[in-house]
Amino acid sequence: MKVAVVGVTGLVGTVMCEVLEERDFPVTEFIPVASSRSIGKEIIFNGESHKVIGMEEAIEKQPDIAIFSAGGSTSLEWAPRFAEVGTTIVDNSSAWRMDPSKKLVVPEINAQELTENDKIIANPNCSTIQMVVALAPLHDQYHIKRLVISTYQSITGTGVNAVRQYDAEKIGEKMPEEDCAYPHPIFDNCLPHCDVFLENDYTKEEMKLVNETRKIFNDESLRITATAVRVPVHGGHSESINVEFEKPFSIEAVKELLSDSDGIVVLDNVEQNKYPMPLFAKNRDEVFVGRIRRDQSADNALNLWVVADNLRKGAATNAIQIAEYLVANDLVGVSKVER
Repeated sequence: MKVAVVGVTGLVGTVMCEVLEERDFPVTEFIPVASSRSIGKEIIFNGESHKVIGMEEAIEKQPDIAIFSAGGSTSLEWAPRFAEVGTTIVDNSSAWRMDPSKKLVVPEINAQELTENDKIIANPNCSTIQMVVALAPLHDQYHIKRLVISTYQSITGTGVNAVRQYDAEKIGEKMPEEDCAYPHPIFDNCLPHCDVFLENDYTKEEMKLVNETRKIFNDESLRITATAVRVPVHGGHSESINVEFEKPFSIEAVKELLSDSDGIVVLDNVEQNKYPMPLFAKNRDEVFVGRIRRDQSADNALNLWVVADNLRKGAATNAIQIAEYLVANDLVGVSKVER
């Protein structure tokens, strides 16, 4: 199994390599790929040194799977080139998510929709992934009518420049404005501004939560609104979710349903001050759910607090779980493609 990681030197690319190692993914040839400025750098994978190569050379190697985390424009340009030689791409950017011809996959929910003809597969946005993992079993049982979401998103979701800005501000240093990830300080601050603002005055991040959730649940009737906030946190994203269902529920049944669902850990004991926090979700692959309580202002409505490591389940781990599903179901392999 030839496996390429595209964007291997970035924050998410680095975590992808770690997760591939941890999960013993069947890599027989590891192909680290990055932009021209990183070509020749040494990457250690499974105890061996590998030199970073460029896109053209990687395509010539005809990897079976390429896991992309290199930005939307890069994915739009290069993913089809990889697909032409038979490579299956799992793409972590926003490039293909809303393309009606591409699957948007969270393995716990809809991996069964994948076929060997899906050569470019989209990984959802980090905030979307953790939310739909928590909501899917509830949606199946009670059917969601409306979602109101407020996110509290880690600086790591913005990338390495955001971490550098935070670290500099933490020790009182001022970075050059052109090197800053945010238009305002992030240390000791919260920014109600994730990604760029759109014509409707929502940010792209907020609309990703709306549009991607509808696509994953295959339900355009879902009413969803969101506010996304960047917070000075390393460990992961947190979300306050208010959900209104069509059917009645009991809190006990909700907790039992979530506890029995793959990928979810219920952490909800307020008497012992137990609830999900990004500090303890860091470097974990599960989605943590707590503060489960009835919304007393509306019928059949519920409040949840959902936390996950945005670099792992929100990005790298979800992508590699997709790849694992492809391998386990014999849906991938350049040798399977006729030329």
